Amino acid sequence: MLRSWAADDATRVLGRPTAHDDKYSRGVVGLRTGSRQFPGAAVLGVEGAWRTGIGMVRYLGPARPTRLVLARRPETVTAGGRVQAWVIGSGTSSADRTDAETRMLREVLDGPDPVVVDAGALDLAASATAPVVITPHAGEHAKLRFALGLDPDGARSAAGAAETAVALGSVVLLKGATTIVASPEGWECAIEAPTSWLATAGTGDVLAGILGAVTAGAAARRATVSLAACAATAAWLHGQAAQTASEAVAGGPITALDVAEHLPVVVGRLLAGPHTTPMLIES
Repeated sequence: MLRSWAADDATRVLGRPTAHDDKYSRGVVGLRTGSRQFPGAAVLGVEGAWRTGIGMVRYLGPARPTRLVLARRPETVTAGGRVQAWVIGSGTSSADRTDAETRMLREVLDGPDPVVVDAGALDLAASATAPVVITPHAGEHAKLRFALGLDPDGARSAAGAAETAVALGSVVLLKGATTIVASPEGWECAIEAPTSWLATAGTGDVLAGILGAVTAGAAARRATVSLAACAATAAWLHGQAAQTASEAVAGGPITALDVAEHLPVVVGRLLAGPHTTPMLIES
């Protein structure tokens, strides 16, 4: 049976800012997401990152998504610079990607910083040298497994996620009603979605932004937590924010932006208890 992930686990991964922190020491996450066809994915990912509690978000994407991102979150930086983690691929398609964009994504994937690889960038994950966590849903996972020479029928199972993690040498976050996180070293856990209202368009983009922020924050603090633990924590926060959003409307339906907007409540409650020093969670 897979281990579960709970509030105590997430607390050990997250950090509360101190009087000695500034926007850089709290972490900087970079996003190369969104497209002309799917500009909203960029907005949702950026919103998810900001609402998780990061020091800075850099967004580097096409013109239309950039305008929408700045209209929603004017504090977002749209110039290049140092980051502690990347999020790439959300709201993009590999079929429409230009050669220039492919080169820029490969630079990110060959760099030193951890990368959250989503949606339209999943086809590039196999060649990455950076620490990577992929975030496919079952359909994307099946396509990726086929490309890796693995049985696509294993795309929905924990065993399949673990097999893909080994084949890629990367952490796998397999999205679903039960989200599975598996590392190449054999560490696995499951996060149950606390509400089925979470199954709606755009919530995966929010999750990618959350994961990027959690990962960048941990890297900035030099916290001894694994990329798999960051992934599990992001999935847990995502589910709890969805439940909180639904409870705010008497258990009714929610949108992806609702999930992002309720993240501060979840993070605040989580960190309101006694401080827990981040600990090593084996990957």
